[in-house]
Amino acid sequence: MFYPQPSRHARFRQTRVLIVGCGDVGLRAARTLLPRCRVMALTSQSERVADLRQAGLVPLLGNLDEPRSLSRLAGLAGRVLHLAPPPGQGEADPRTRHLLQALARCGGIQSLVYGSTSGVYGDAQGAVVHETRRVAPTTARAQRRVDAESQVRLWGRQQSLRCGTRASILRIPGIYALDRQGGDPRDRVRKGSPVLMHDDDVYTNHIHADDLARACVLALWRGRLGRVVHACDDTDMRMGDYFDWVADHFGLTKPPRISLAQAAVALSPMQMSFMSESRRLSNHRLRNELRLSLRYPTIAQGLSL
Repeated sequence: MFYPQPSRHARFRQTRVLIVGCGDVGLRAARTLLPRCRVMALTSQSERVADLRQAGLVPLLGNLDEPRSLSRLAGLAGRVLHLAPPPGQGEADPRTRHLLQALARCGGIQSLVYGSTSGVYGDAQGAVVHETRRVAPTTARAQRRVDAESQVRLWGRQQSLRCGTRASILRIPGIYALDRQGGDPRDRVRKGSPVLMHDDDVYTNHIHADDLARACVLALWRGRLGRVVHACDDTDMRMGDYFDWVADHFGLTKPPRISLAQAAVALSPMQMSFMSESRRLSNHRLRNELRLSLRYPTIAQGLSL
């Protein structure tokens, strides 16, 4: 694993990293960076300030929906990890626009990494997908991510000419970990949520939360200008087989199998969107450009107790 070299002198000479959207993955990335870097975290929730400070971070109050609250971000950090999601409606991402405008006021950003989603590809019908594939979002949620990626790329080109900034993008699939709230696959199996019959089933992609955090850190130093990298593991598995494996491994009842037609009636539109897109992401760039050695290359290793 690559780490920045620690400073021998005062804290102000440490590399400064700003994490925007410092949830579970952001905190894992921060633990990787500390104490070699001074890590700041933007939060809109005053109740999180004490917890962030206790974790060793410097909390900054600001709201991506309120541009004026972001004015102090300019010039604070040389490297920025942007993990904040877009708003829940519309086809654009004003939050990313507000952040980039604030960061551009002072310049001096060495690198910015944006955490996007593999959902920007839409349905690839089970094909192997490389980063050069054209995006084809089929939901407003994915379209907002495409908009954010476009903003990051344009901003990155402009800032590269101005001060050598490298802005890159990680496209992230399903994030899991047994200690991640909302990311423990056992919870879904215990609820008895159905999966598709084999003939209708889709390929899904995964990344352990710890490996994703390490990918984020490496991208801050090794990400190339305008480059997209898939942050995924080596697992090649259909969704139903994945949850069957989880059930078998933990001694749980396998989820019921239903047809695609039955799913359209029984499941929510959001659940159906995940069951209507099939793709297998290549992680060649993750391994060869970011040079990440996965701790959990398959879900079997990531979920083993």
